[in-house]
Amino acid sequence: MVVRNERLRWMILCSMFAAITAVLAQVEIPLPIVPISGQTLAVGLAATILGSRYGAISMVCYVALGAIGLPVFAEMKAGFSVLVGPTGGYIFGFIAAAYITGYILEKTSFTLRMAMIANTVGMIVTLLAGTIQLKLVLDFTWTQALAVGVYPFIAVGLIKAFLASWIGITIRQRLVQANLLRVKQDIAA
Repeated sequence: MVVRNERLRWMILCSMFAAITAVLAQVEIPLPIVPISGQTLAVGLAATILGSRYGAISMVCYVALGAIGLPVFAEMKAGFSVLVGPTGGYIFGFIAAAYITGYILEKTSFTLRMAMIANTVGMIVTLLAGTIQLKLVLDFTWTQALAVGVYPFIAVGLIKAFLASWIGITIRQRLVQANLLRVKQDIAA
Protein backbone atom coordinates (compact mmCIF):
# COMPACT_ATOMS: atom_id res chain seq x y z
CA MET A 1 0.00 0.00 0.00
CA VAL A 2 2.83 2.41 0.86
CA VAL A 3 4.57 1.76 -2.48
CA ARG A 4 1.30 2.33 -4.33
CA ASN A 5 0.69 5.62 -2.49
CA GLU A 6 4.25 6.74 -3.23
CA ARG A 7 3.83 5.92 -6.92
CA LEU A 8 0.53 7.84 -7.00
CA ARG A 9 2.19 10.82 -5.33
CA TRP A 10 4.92 10.90 -8.01
CA MET A 11 2.32 10.54 -10.80
CA ILE A 12 0.41 13.50 -9.39
CA LEU A 13 3.57 15.59 -9.08
CA CYS A 14 4.63 14.79 -12.65
CA SER A 15 1.15 15.65 -13.92
CA MET A 16 1.19 18.91 -11.98
CA PHE A 17 4.48 19.95 -13.53
CA ALA A 18 3.25 19.07 -17.01
CA ALA A 19 0.27 21.35 -16.31
CA ILE A 20 2.49 24.10 -14.87
CA THR A 21 4.61 23.92 -18.03
CA ALA A 22 1.48 24.25 -20.17
CA VAL A 23 0.37 27.32 -18.23
CA LEU A 24 3.79 28.98 -18.27
CA ALA A 25 4.07 28.29 -22.01
CA GLN A 26 1.36 30.91 -22.50
CA VAL A 27 3.43 33.55 -20.68
CA GLU A 28 5.46 34.79 -23.60
CA ILE A 29 7.21 37.56 -25.42
CA PRO A 30 6.56 37.05 -29.12
CA LEU A 31 9.58 37.04 -31.44
CA PRO A 32 9.55 36.36 -35.20
CA ILE A 33 10.39 32.64 -35.15
CA VAL A 34 10.92 31.45 -31.58
CA PRO A 35 9.03 33.23 -28.76
CA ILE A 36 10.46 33.74 -25.29
CA SER A 37 8.16 31.78 -22.99
CA GLY A 38 7.87 30.55 -19.44
CA GLN A 39 8.29 26.92 -20.48
CA THR A 40 11.98 26.80 -19.62
CA LEU A 41 11.24 28.20 -16.16
CA ALA A 42 8.82 25.31 -15.66
CA VAL A 43 11.42 22.81 -16.89
CA GLY A 44 13.92 24.13 -14.35
CA LEU A 45 11.35 24.02 -11.56
CA ALA A 46 10.38 20.45 -12.40
CA ALA A 47 13.99 19.27 -12.44
CA THR A 48 14.99 21.16 -9.30
CA ILE A 49 12.01 19.95 -7.30
CA LEU A 50 11.43 16.46 -8.71
CA GLY A 51 14.95 15.43 -9.74
CA SER A 52 16.14 13.78 -12.94
CA ARG A 53 13.75 10.90 -13.41
CA TYR A 54 10.49 12.54 -12.46
CA GLY A 55 11.45 15.93 -13.90
CA ALA A 56 12.03 14.23 -17.25
CA ILE A 57 8.82 12.19 -16.93
CA SER A 58 6.85 15.40 -16.32
CA MET A 59 8.30 16.83 -19.54
CA VAL A 60 7.49 13.63 -21.46
CA CYS A 61 3.90 14.06 -20.25
CA TYR A 62 3.93 17.68 -21.41
CA VAL A 63 5.26 16.78 -24.86
CA ALA A 64 2.74 13.92 -25.16
CA LEU A 65 -0.15 16.25 -24.29
CA GLY A 66 0.89 18.63 -27.04
CA ALA A 67 1.55 15.83 -29.51
CA ILE A 68 -1.99 14.47 -29.16
CA GLY A 69 -3.45 17.89 -29.89
CA LEU A 70 -3.99 19.69 -26.60
CA PRO A 71 -2.92 23.33 -27.02
CA VAL A 72 -0.18 23.30 -24.38
CA PHE A 73 2.74 24.67 -26.38
CA ALA A 74 3.60 28.38 -26.63
CA GLU A 75 0.97 30.48 -28.41
CA MET A 76 -1.64 27.77 -27.66
CA LYS A 77 -0.16 25.57 -30.38
CA ALA A 78 -0.40 21.80 -30.46
CA GLY A 79 0.16 18.78 -32.61
CA PHE A 80 2.88 16.76 -34.21
CA SER A 81 3.53 19.56 -36.71
CA VAL A 82 4.86 21.76 -33.90
CA LEU A 83 7.23 19.00 -32.78
CA VAL A 84 8.71 18.59 -36.27
CA GLY A 85 8.64 22.34 -36.99
CA PRO A 86 11.25 25.00 -36.27
CA THR A 87 10.62 25.15 -32.51
CA GLY A 88 10.21 21.41 -31.90
CA GLY A 89 13.84 20.94 -30.92
CA TYR A 90 13.36 23.19 -27.91
CA ILE A 91 10.35 21.17 -26.80
CA PHE A 92 12.21 17.86 -27.11
CA GLY A 93 15.15 19.54 -25.42
CA PHE A 94 12.98 20.10 -22.33
CA ILE A 95 13.08 16.36 -21.62
CA ALA A 96 16.86 16.16 -21.80
CA ALA A 97 17.29 19.45 -19.92
CA ALA A 98 15.06 18.29 -17.06
CA TYR A 99 16.92 14.99 -16.79
CA ILE A 100 20.39 16.55 -16.90
CA THR A 101 19.50 19.37 -14.50
CA GLY A 102 18.03 16.92 -11.99
CA TYR A 103 20.95 14.51 -12.45
CA ILE A 104 23.52 17.21 -11.68
CA LEU A 105 21.64 18.13 -8.51
CA GLU A 106 21.29 14.50 -7.43
CA LYS A 107 25.00 13.87 -7.91
CA THR A 108 26.05 17.06 -6.09
CA SER A 109 23.64 18.76 -3.69
CA PHE A 110 20.33 20.55 -3.73
CA THR A 111 21.71 24.00 -2.90
CA LEU A 112 21.02 27.32 -4.58
CA ARG A 113 24.55 27.45 -6.01
CA MET A 114 24.40 23.96 -7.51
CA ALA A 115 20.84 24.53 -8.73
CA MET A 116 21.99 27.66 -10.57
CA ILE A 117 24.79 25.70 -12.24
CA ALA A 118 22.47 22.79 -13.09
CA ASN A 119 19.73 25.05 -14.45
CA THR A 120 22.25 26.96 -16.56
CA VAL A 121 23.45 23.66 -18.03
CA GLY A 122 19.80 22.74 -18.64
CA MET A 123 19.25 26.03 -20.43
CA ILE A 124 22.25 25.31 -22.66
CA VAL A 125 20.90 21.83 -23.45
CA THR A 126 17.51 23.27 -24.44
CA LEU A 127 19.08 25.98 -26.59
CA LEU A 128 21.40 23.48 -28.26
CA ALA A 129 18.57 21.05 -29.11
CA GLY A 130 16.38 23.88 -30.34
CA THR A 131 19.07 25.48 -32.45
CA ILE A 132 19.96 22.22 -34.16
CA GLN A 133 16.37 21.59 -35.23
CA LEU A 134 15.89 25.26 -36.15
CA LYS A 135 18.94 25.07 -38.43
CA LEU A 136 17.79 21.85 -40.07
CA VAL A 137 14.13 22.73 -40.56
CA LEU A 138 14.67 26.27 -41.83
CA ASP A 139 17.91 25.43 -43.68
CA PHE A 140 19.77 28.15 -41.77
CA THR A 141 23.51 28.55 -41.51
CA TRP A 142 24.92 28.09 -38.02
CA THR A 143 25.32 31.87 -37.75
CA GLN A 144 21.66 32.43 -38.61
CA ALA A 145 20.49 29.65 -36.28
CA LEU A 146 22.50 31.06 -33.37
CA ALA A 147 21.27 34.60 -34.07
CA VAL A 148 17.63 33.47 -34.02
CA GLY A 149 17.74 30.51 -31.63
CA VAL A 150 20.33 31.32 -28.96
CA TYR A 151 21.43 34.95 -28.61
CA PRO A 152 18.00 36.44 -27.83
CA PHE A 153 17.53 33.90 -25.02
CA ILE A 154 20.78 34.09 -23.07
CA ALA A 155 19.99 36.98 -20.67
CA VAL A 156 16.38 35.96 -20.03
CA GLY A 157 17.51 32.32 -19.76
CA LEU A 158 19.93 33.18 -16.97
CA ILE A 159 17.18 35.06 -15.15
CA LYS A 160 14.86 32.05 -15.50
CA ALA A 161 17.67 29.72 -14.36
CA PHE A 162 18.07 31.82 -11.21
CA LEU A 163 14.31 31.91 -10.56
CA ALA A 164 13.98 28.15 -11.13
CA SER A 165 16.88 27.56 -8.75
CA TRP A 166 15.70 29.87 -6.00
CA ILE A 167 12.00 28.95 -6.15
CA GLY A 168 12.74 25.27 -6.83
CA ILE A 169 15.13 24.80 -3.91
CA THR A 170 12.77 26.66 -1.57
CA ILE A 171 9.76 24.55 -2.58
CA ARG A 172 11.78 21.32 -2.53
CA GLN A 173 12.99 22.00 1.02
CA ARG A 174 9.45 22.72 2.20
CA LEU A 175 8.03 19.61 0.53
CA VAL A 176 10.72 17.45 2.13
CA GLN A 177 10.13 19.04 5.55
CA ALA A 178 6.39 18.40 5.19
CA ASN A 179 7.07 14.76 4.23
CA LEU A 180 5.35 15.33 0.89
CA LEU A 181 8.51 14.59 -1.06
CA ARG A 182 10.69 11.68 -0.05
CA VAL A 183 14.26 11.81 -1.23
CA LYS A 184 17.37 9.74 -0.71
CA GLN A 185 19.63 12.76 -0.47
CA ASP A 186 19.23 15.30 2.30
CA ILE A 187 18.81 18.89 1.25
CA ALA A 188 21.61 21.16 2.33
CA ALA A 189 20.62 24.52 3.72
